[in-house]
Amino acid sequence: MSSDACPLRSVLYIPGSNPRALDKARDLPVDAIIFDLEDAVAPNAKSDARGTLLNALAQGYGQRVTMVRINGFDTEWAADDLAVIAAARPEAILLPKVNCVQDITDLGDRMAALDGFADTAIWAMMETCEGVLNAATIARAPRMAGFIMGTNDLAKEIGCAPGDDRMAMMTALQTCLMAARAAGIACVDGVYNAFKDEAGLRAECDQGRALGMDGKTLIHPAQVTVANDVFAPSDVAVDLARRQIAAYDAALAAGQGVAVLDGRIVENLHIVTARATLAKAEAIATLERI
Repeated sequence: MSSDACPLRSVLYIPGSNPRALDKARDLPVDAIIFDLEDAVAPNAKSDARGTLLNALAQGYGQRVTMVRINGFDTEWAADDLAVIAAARPEAILLPKVNCVQDITDLGDRMAALDGFADTAIWAMMETCEGVLNAATIARAPRMAGFIMGTNDLAKEIGCAPGDDRMAMMTALQTCLMAARAAGIACVDGVYNAFKDEAGLRAECDQGRALGMDGKTLIHPAQVTVANDVFAPSDVAVDLARRQIAAYDAALAAGQGVAVLDGRIVENLHIVTARATLAKAEAIATLERI
């Protein structure tokens, strides 16, 4: 489940206890959905939410990336979350508050003991100081497919005031992002809480994209359009990628190792990026045609 093959521009949280929201999500232009059994579900609604979500997953969500966020194993609900959701053969399980690689290994062992998880990947919520400091080993754990940045919980644990520029969190964001890239997995930025503030959301999406994030986690459908726009390759970027590839191919045909385009050197490393840009644009186009 790489970000190249599956766009992750918009990753929307949907409460597992809300049948209307679960149904509406099928018509939203989101790239991925996190079906939440943890924070978005009240303690007295946990049991019913599992059944509600199981029924919704049985109806399918098309080509979107889907994952189920279970409760942590320090709670009384996690084991039942897994046992019930196994019947849906979910694409991925998202584990909250991952502190170390053993947390992922333990989850993998629990999944292996149940029917339904043979092909299920694991995603990790990176929302604790310990987890950030262990990001490199967590990223390489078995079944790992991606990181979701839990910036609200992380800011609380650090005791920082992120501010509009999020400079107080930059070390954590970049540490997790580099760990994900080194391991070849995805990394999705945290939520923007003011869901009616489109300008603020766009600014934070712009920052996340500049850092190298694959996309943005969202708390409201109103945020989807902005995330999709910011994290998609622009027409200018797609055009440049095509011209870079053409110029480089022509240079190779002439026996040269580098090309010059628009007054700039084009080397193999630029072509790798250019091909990734075109692949992402095509994946988005395919998703939007479905």
